Amino acid sequence: MYRKTIITALLLAGLNSAFATPANLDDAIFDVAHRWAKVSYQTPENEREAAFRSVISESQQVAQAFPGKAEPLVWQAIVLSSAAKAQGGLGALSKVKEARDLLLAAEKINPMALDGSVYNSLGSLYAKVPGWPVAFGDKKKAREYLEKALAINPNGIDPNYFYADLLADQGEYAKAAEHLKRALAAPARPHREDADAGRRQDIQRLLDSIRQKHGDQLASK
Repeated sequence: MYRKTIITALLLAGLNSAFATPANLDDAIFDVAHRWAKVSYQTPENEREAAFRSVISESQQVAQAFPGKAEPLVWQAIVLSSAAKAQGGLGALSKVKEARDLLLAAEKINPMALDGSVYNSLGSLYAKVPGWPVAFGDKKKAREYLEKALAINPNGIDPNYFYADLLADQGEYAKAAEHLKRALAAPARPHREDADAGRRQDIQRLLDSIRQKHGDQLASK
């Protein structure tokens, strides 16, 4: 336990000392994206909640440095959503509600920002959070948002993955598998190699699970 605490402290210190808001918006966004990917895919699961605190702070700084821009709000929401997932439980609800509000604000500024990531993230939130009366989860709304994301970026890795995840949750396994295959075939995103590698692992895990548990439904299509 002591060793894990030291490792987490060093990680947080490294992230904090390395971060300074770049003068260019694209550079600032890529910086937050890389830090998000490092925590999401390279940090042990039991250390992610603590590690995300630093990335939340960094995403807030970027949003403050570039007011009136949709992209920083989207990334602030993505980081908060991931931090909420790492935290778990009812204590994480404030983070997902803040993430939703940031995404709705970003939608008003530029719904096409980051290839439709506003709708990817809204769809994922509505799909995963509890429904009323606990929170705002709504599978129907989730599907509407994710279909908007696909309309904007039909070949993208994220919209196909998130849509497939929802389809699998609703028992549409054959259709989910089709979108997972599209996600695996998605073109590489510039400067997002770390995120793409991690996402492909998510995609392959879900596809393997569908094939193992529901292969009969896939074969019938």
